[in-house]
Amino acid sequence: MTIKSYLCYLKQSLEMEIEHFENQEHEWDSNLKVAEGVDQPVQVNPQALERLRRNQQQLMPLDWYIDGILKGDRVALSKAITLVESALPKHQELAQQIIAACLPHSGKALRLGITGVPGAGKSTFIEALGMYLCRNDHKLAVLAIDPSSQRSKGSILGDKTRMEELSVHPNAFIRPSASAGTLGGVARKTRETVILCEAAGYDTIFIETVGVGQSETAVHSMVDFFLLILISGAGDELQGIKRGIMEMADGIAVNKADGDNVLRAERAAAECRTALHLFPMPESGQETKVLTCSSLTGYNVEAVWQMVYDHVQAIRENGFLQQKRSQQDVQMMIDTMESALKSDFYQNQLVTDLLPLIENDVRNQRMSAYIGAQKLLDAYFNMLKR
Repeated sequence: MTIKSYLCYLKQSLEMEIEHFENQEHEWDSNLKVAEGVDQPVQVNPQALERLRRNQQQLMPLDWYIDGILKGDRVALSKAITLVESALPKHQELAQQIIAACLPHSGKALRLGITGVPGAGKSTFIEALGMYLCRNDHKLAVLAIDPSSQRSKGSILGDKTRMEELSVHPNAFIRPSASAGTLGGVARKTRETVILCEAAGYDTIFIETVGVGQSETAVHSMVDFFLLILISGAGDELQGIKRGIMEMADGIAVNKADGDNVLRAERAAAECRTALHLFPMPESGQETKVLTCSSLTGYNVEAVWQMVYDHVQAIRENGFLQQKRSQQDVQMMIDTMESALKSDFYQNQLVTDLLPLIENDVRNQRMSAYIGAQKLLDAYFNMLKR
């Protein structure tokens, strides 16, 4: 074989090897391809979302809300409360008309505010006491206030999950609401919600706060009886809160007095009674009582309600209840004005334009916080004078 023929043979062999390799590469590529599959269905029904969006945008006539509330319709009551809690101007306008129509039908319910240290069992106590009232033909509305996150601004609103039996009782209405950063352990529109619930025929209103915080004066200024739930073993915590909370409490219940904890609960109740002797007599003229109870076993739950009922009856007879509610109405007017002024300030176009600039100067320490605040206030008030 000549060199030329040998080179031709090598060339043909190499071309055949390359062709064979390319064919195998195409086969490997086809084997490694991932099938596209079928389109996955959406997780939420788009028609349901569209229907929900239309329902949120579509407002019912004023008479529909009023007639429904006065008839005890839960759907109408819930939708009206949603309008009250909304910040949209058109919702607020309709909500104020509903409140004005329901106001003459309110004021007959017993309003009970419930607060306590974290872990005291407020929700469990509310279910135990609420079931006792519902079994005795009372109509109960529970306004549970859930703390809002400072980061996400959201709330879990899971209090109903801890009241499994009460939440399905036909005589009970449970409405969780977000505190939305409101101090005092209550939501921004709790007072208006109380009016709607009373107009709907609920004779007892529970307001559960988010727990002992820096200020509980808000819930104290909208209820007839302020109940403080405590637990044994909170000695240092009790010392820290007693001047701020215990002096405002109309009654104290030491919860979880069951099992091996009975003696400790009795000891905690005795300590509370001793501390209360150092406080001046309340304006109501009624001594603050301390009881032990157990939400788990039902021990003394009826006695706690009797304490609440007797106190409210006593202040109704001596005229303090009417005086207290009149003061609460005035406080409601003041809070409403403060809320309206704050809303108008932040919605003002001049303020919204200046606020980012002044915030940047304060952040970079080119201006003090006090001077920045004064500049915004001066700009706002000067604009009002024009």
